[in-house]
Amino acid sequence: MPTDSPAPADTPRTPPAPAAQSPAPPPERAALPDPGSGPTLRGPVAPKSEPAAPRGYRAVFAVAEFRAVFAAHLLSLLGVVVSELALTVLVYDLTGSPLLSALTFALGLLPYIVGGTLFAGVADRYPARRVLVVCDLLCAACVAVMLVPATPVAGLLALRCLVAAIAPVFTGTRMAALTDILGEGDLYVLGRSLLRIVSQSAMLIGFGTGGVLLTVLSPRGAITVTVVTFLCSAALLRFGTQDRPARATATGDGGGALLKESLSGARLVLGDRRIRALMLLFWLPAMFVVAPEALAAPYADAIGAPPAALGLLLCAMAVGHIGAELFVGSALSPRNRSRIVLPVAAVGLLPLLVYAARPGLPLALAALALAGAGAAYVIGLDQWFVDAVPQELRGRAMTLLTAGLMTVQGLGMALAGLAAEFFPVHQVVAGSGIIGTVCALLLVAEVRRTAPGQMSDTEGRDGADRHVTSR
Repeated sequence: MPTDSPAPADTPRTPPAPAAQSPAPPPERAALPDPGSGPTLRGPVAPKSEPAAPRGYRAVFAVAEFRAVFAAHLLSLLGVVVSELALTVLVYDLTGSPLLSALTFALGLLPYIVGGTLFAGVADRYPARRVLVVCDLLCAACVAVMLVPATPVAGLLALRCLVAAIAPVFTGTRMAALTDILGEGDLYVLGRSLLRIVSQSAMLIGFGTGGVLLTVLSPRGAITVTVVTFLCSAALLRFGTQDRPARATATGDGGGALLKESLSGARLVLGDRRIRALMLLFWLPAMFVVAPEALAAPYADAIGAPPAALGLLLCAMAVGHIGAELFVGSALSPRNRSRIVLPVAAVGLLPLLVYAARPGLPLALAALALAGAGAAYVIGLDQWFVDAVPQELRGRAMTLLTAGLMTVQGLGMALAGLAAEFFPVHQVVAGSGIIGTVCALLLVAEVRRTAPGQMSDTEGRDGADRHVTSR
């Protein structure tokens, strides 16, 4: 590259004499400077060392686009948590019905499977930035309508469903977009880890923040915060990320074609034996690990714990998850993260067996923290999943993954509550640990069988054919 810098001080400004007039120095002195050509050097000049490149989570934050995605995720997630709490209070104030108030929370989970299945094609059919911004603006519009005093309770619940149906499309698109921003290697894995840590932390911080806001604002006033956070998230994504083309070419126009693409994407993803096994390894342990959280209130009552114990029981698993994920992401190499996936997935639910002895509060908190730490296997599983899914299916696969994950957790909570109607709470939690461990062991065996190089040639060709069809 040309430069305007002057020549160094020890560089002769006149050309040297021809070689015939000045014999070459002896070999042993050839490297020494000529005393008359400039200042004498006192020793060899050490090359300037390049600053060390950031590693681990610091390397992820060094990517400007990821910082925008991270900030948008944090803002929108805090807004959603605050609005869930405020909307629950609002519905209860309007109706006085505990059932409708509880249904407000449930409606945050149940529509995920609808949105994730029927609208998954959006994630691959349109440019990611456009999808993310439009999703944020639609959610902001829905929440803004909730603020209108004339909106009936049925309208509030319907809007809650619509926001929940949009959420998996947004999350799946963002997960797929991370592979464009961070690549498909270790940076992607650590980026996903950071977003999960934020999700866990936001549950702790968001409910506390929502409680404080409700002491100084009306429920609708607290919901207003969510409108602002969605709009800020949309602005960060619009101006902080690059515009990239869609992953897949649209095969038709209109809702019918979009629905067909979404359903065919789900069929292709779930029809691939390897992808299906990895997806189930995300889903099933999560389905069983939620039992102690769903039954935290009756368990605290059963052991005679003080009211503050309920908050501790609800926080312990998240604290264990955050601590373990930070450790695995920062202290283990990508190779070692991959090595722990199957062993940790196989034993991650075993701490719940402590509930069989109806433990007191300290031992129950320790068991929950360990069960939360067991979820750290998903860091390595993220890499396996992105490696297994072809690029043109990535948005739909990750949307379906998100939708299924939220749905099975809601189903797990409902089944745990139903079982607790017939059996003691501590037995239900312990039973969840046993059944979940059996399912995890079966899935671990299936993931091993579908590992690259383990499947038969016929299975490999079938998978390749499916991927070609999806193009």
